[in-house]
Amino acid sequence: MKPLCLLCAATLLLGVPASAQMGPGYTPKDKDERGIWMVMEEEERRLKASNFVMRDAALNAYVNDVFCRTVGSDECRNVRIYIVRTPYFNASMAPNGMMTVWSGLFLRTRNEAQLAAVLGHEYTHFQKQHSLRLFRDVKKKTNAFSFLSIPLDILTGGIGGSLAQLAVVASIYGFSRDMEREADIGSVSLLAKGGYDPKSASRVWEQLRAEMDATASARGKKSRKDRNGGLFSTHPPTLERMTELKTRAEALGTNAPMMVNREAYRRALAPFWAGFIDDQIKLNDFGATELLLTNLAAQGWSGELLYARGELYRARGKTEDLKSAVDFYIQAAAVDKDAPAEVMRGLGLAWLRLGEKANGKRMIESYLNTRPAADDRAMLEILAGIGSK
Repeated sequence: MKPLCLLCAATLLLGVPASAQMGPGYTPKDKDERGIWMVMEEEERRLKASNFVMRDAALNAYVNDVFCRTVGSDECRNVRIYIVRTPYFNASMAPNGMMTVWSGLFLRTRNEAQLAAVLGHEYTHFQKQHSLRLFRDVKKKTNAFSFLSIPLDILTGGIGGSLAQLAVVASIYGFSRDMEREADIGSVSLLAKGGYDPKSASRVWEQLRAEMDATASARGKKSRKDRNGGLFSTHPPTLERMTELKTRAEALGTNAPMMVNREAYRRALAPFWAGFIDDQIKLNDFGATELLLTNLAAQGWSGELLYARGELYRARGKTEDLKSAVDFYIQAAAVDKDAPAEVMRGLGLAWLRLGEKANGKRMIESYLNTRPAADDRAMLEILAGIGSK
């Protein structure tokens, strides 16, 4: 699993203007800002043409509505959101008003308020000019490298250098950590302003830490949830973030009912769950995926979720997993008469791997009768022995 703001360290180096200064005719104010805007405008042109961008009108309208409710109708006009089909948890901001939201985020935020917390965090980077400030801070300190004769490979993990050299590098990364803290604080305030439950921001991190535990447990390793990258980490430790966000939310002291909008969130994302879950399963992270599916099924296991769970267990492929997969596929068909036709495909493949060739062949034939133009038809026919004597 990738951490929140995977791209923050990179995009922070590219600069972000303050939205308070921006209007329809806003232009960059100096050489530094003009240069980094030019770079990001070219990146946006490339992104617009990318096959990974999700262009569904309803999904994009929903995410933009949540964003505008969070930051305000005037402020949100300066930002263009691109939803990118990739299964990791991430969002980022760029100086020209380009925000990217990765589809893996939708599996890990459980309601509209949690989505708003992430969007508010990114907007605070934009509002506070974090990127432009960090760019200038790095530029100033890298000028010091010439004076100190510091090899630049220190920035990329090179070995050596005096304590003074390391202190300069560490201060650059520390500046980024301070900005992340400020963006976290800003997200809590924006949640409350938009009428969302401000405690939702801390719950995002609580869930991410649980996911890290689940990944580690399934792999027989120690959880990475309390690792922060050491001296050169660009983000505060996750426990610190979760605790501080909770404290800030409680300090607001609001007694008014605050929205989370779980059902609206589920309805808006429902048409995309199957694809998002399929992407997640392909990451080969059994523990995290099982946890995410269980969270999605908090209100009950639908046929679609049971099918996804069957796919997860079949992908791991141990004998007991295959038997569990068969059970999940059968449950999916029983719970939902409109369960995906792919239930038959998964059930057939699981039975074939368990040595139940007759049952497997029967299910694959049923699937192909339903999906005669299936892309993997030839492969399935060979596996099931269809057409052979």
